[in-house]
Amino acid sequence: MNATPPTHSPSTPRAGLGTALAGLLEGLPQGRVAQAVERLIASYRGDTPTDAPVLRDRVDVAAYAAYRMPATFEAVRSALLAFRAALPDWAPATHTDIGGGTGAASWAVADAWPEGTQRTTVLDWAEPALALGRELAAAAESPALRGARWQRARIGSAMGLEPVDLVTVSYVLKELTEADRAAVVEQSAAAGRTVLIVEPGTPDGYERVMEARDRLIAAGLRVAAPCPHSDACPIVPGSDWCHFAARVSRSSLHRQVKGGSLAYEDEKFSYVAATRLPAAPAAGRVVRKPQIRKGQVLLDLCSDDGTLQRTTVTKRHGALYREARDTGWGAQWPPAE
Repeated sequence: MNATPPTHSPSTPRAGLGTALAGLLEGLPQGRVAQAVERLIASYRGDTPTDAPVLRDRVDVAAYAAYRMPATFEAVRSALLAFRAALPDWAPATHTDIGGGTGAASWAVADAWPEGTQRTTVLDWAEPALALGRELAAAAESPALRGARWQRARIGSAMGLEPVDLVTVSYVLKELTEADRAAVVEQSAAAGRTVLIVEPGTPDGYERVMEARDRLIAAGLRVAAPCPHSDACPIVPGSDWCHFAARVSRSSLHRQVKGGSLAYEDEKFSYVAATRLPAAPAAGRVVRKPQIRKGQVLLDLCSDDGTLQRTTVTKRHGALYREARDTGWGAQWPPAE
């Protein structure tokens, strides 16, 4: 739902993405980099799907990695941490990153399961993106990233996915035709024990996530996050949309390609994580910024009975009140014990 971003601090990726990106633009013509960023922003915000690679050459890919990888990483990482809360003792042994480009989602998987040694395959149709992704991953601390396979593939009905534990599809569906969107989600559901879909936190991004959610449920998966249930979304279509935000540290490189002087920005995203595993979704999810009043906290929740509701936590609730004051948009409620 539409809300103000949370104020929690951004993460410091254990996998070292910032370090890997640090020297990315050295030696590249700054004018071309700036033009590439402007074109990529227009593509990111546009409404026209494409069946051709958006990233055409090294300048495009370097600009994209500096401009989008930190934000995509934080959004996917936030979604994966919400999923981990529903299935804390599980880790994927195999992972396919569909439309993964330079590999931001794969870096997020490595960060969400730092103890894991998952075998990752990144599929994308842009060879320059795969080449840079391979180059960045070679410098990673994570063995899973260093050993990832980078495979060129047209993202659509002819991918031929192998069975895996985890499929991620992040910021991809918008680029596809309606038929290819359906094929990607259906193939992901057939191949993956768990599937994560992430899209921009816009009304149309939310609609694509809801379409994917319906297809995943129809294929026999159950929602693990963010929804506390697998019933129909209680939001009346067109009246609102469900999204969350992840805070992103803005490095000097990030500020160089995007302009501005703030040390952070908030990446808004919509997502669904669905699984065939015995997950335990949250009893409720905070879907708006908590309202802190004198002696009370108002929490707007999506609840496990399939409804939207508001709960009021007061000082009389003791420790729960203190937790409510510290909770944020997107958190599960009540908090895990």
